[in-house]
Amino acid sequence: MSLASPLLRAGEACRRPLKGAFNRIGSGDMSVSNTRRVILGAALAGAAFLGTLLPAAAQETIKVGILHSLSGTMAISETTLKDVMLMLIDEQNKKGGVLGKKLEAVVVDPASNWPLFAEKARELIAKDKVSAVFGCWTSVSRKSVLPVFKELNSILFYPVQYEGEESERNVFYTGAAPNQQAIPAVDYLAKEEKVQRWVLAGTDYVYPRTTNKILEAYLKSKGVKAEDIMINYTPFGHSDWQTIVSDIKKFGSAGKKTAVVSTINGDANVPFYKELGNQGIKATDIPVVAFSVGEEELAGIDTKPLLGHLAAWNYFQSVKTPENEAFIKQWKAYKKNDKAVTNDPMEAHVIGFAMWVKAVEKAKSFDPDKVIDALPGIEAPNLTGGISKMLPNHHITKPVLIGEIKADGQFDVVSKTGLVAGDAWSKELDGSKDLIGDWVEKKCGNFNVKTGKCGGA
Repeated sequence: MSLASPLLRAGEACRRPLKGAFNRIGSGDMSVSNTRRVILGAALAGAAFLGTLLPAAAQETIKVGILHSLSGTMAISETTLKDVMLMLIDEQNKKGGVLGKKLEAVVVDPASNWPLFAEKARELIAKDKVSAVFGCWTSVSRKSVLPVFKELNSILFYPVQYEGEESERNVFYTGAAPNQQAIPAVDYLAKEEKVQRWVLAGTDYVYPRTTNKILEAYLKSKGVKAEDIMINYTPFGHSDWQTIVSDIKKFGSAGKKTAVVSTINGDANVPFYKELGNQGIKATDIPVVAFSVGEEELAGIDTKPLLGHLAAWNYFQSVKTPENEAFIKQWKAYKKNDKAVTNDPMEAHVIGFAMWVKAVEKAKSFDPDKVIDALPGIEAPNLTGGISKMLPNHHITKPVLIGEIKADGQFDVVSKTGLVAGDAWSKELDGSKDLIGDWVEKKCGNFNVKTGKCGGA
């Protein structure tokens, strides 16, 4: 219903009594004072009617999209991200919302179906008119929605570690780039575990393949020979790991310290780790460092055979800071479950949501262009005791943490760096080493610092 129609009807309500009143004056059956009362009453009635409309417009809610798989192979990881976003939005509304407006979450389920991610993104932006979207886990889902966010000019906050090689104007990457996770993890294994042979095991899609391409180049630059690198890919949801784990065990029996660098994603991690235990592979023999296994994934398996295996993230629930302890308490209360766990991508949404709120307040607008321009330079507390900053390449600063799996499914932090700035483009790849993302001065996501041209040319 448009505002014009009620206004018109209100005006008509005012006019109808006037016509009758003046007719009756002419016939001598109504005094002037009575006429004035009729006019005043009609005016007040019209004003009261309009008053019921205008506050409703002023209290219009601002919609926030949540684009995470609630079913399918990735639900094991993504459902929690939906829940933490609902908690953050609820918390913000208790503070009065943003710019005096309440936030309304719009949740959709792309169901671990990559083309469906694009459809659901379009639905959120074009139909539901959301101001921003928080979502995706896998890089293939992110790649699927990129054209939609460009076309419709909306904002995506992407909360998961990824392969880099990207800096889009409409995307803000609050998860780790390779230099904030993969490369530090390999450095740790080489230095602390004296690893000489490397198994790069991943799910068969863009994130593991690109990350492993970067890691292979990095390892070779450090003197590792090609025969000391084994690379293996499996499909989403893979469940039969007996042969592959046997091959890993054989590869690690050549007399050189061997480690597995895992970019296996989703529910395939459960049978993978179970098979490691079945074949008696201990962390002291062949340590595994995972980039997509956190507290949520470990909650579904027996962790005793996995003691000492590693994960590389930018956050662990076990980190002792006042900020983290307050967040954990809030999360458990929200879930009404004292055993509810937190993890790294949840923290990325905490940071990203706080940055979005600050950028909207800075821009004094929900307009995507104004918010995009306001975001670089925005700072927000992380949960590990530091302050993360949004960079011109739309990545953030984060510490790098290495954790050992404990029997209770938590991690003992064995290594932590200071804040590391996320690189959009990898220095290890020839086609990327001269590129930077800079949406502040260069207005470009792939600016070539050698040629001085945008587009990488």
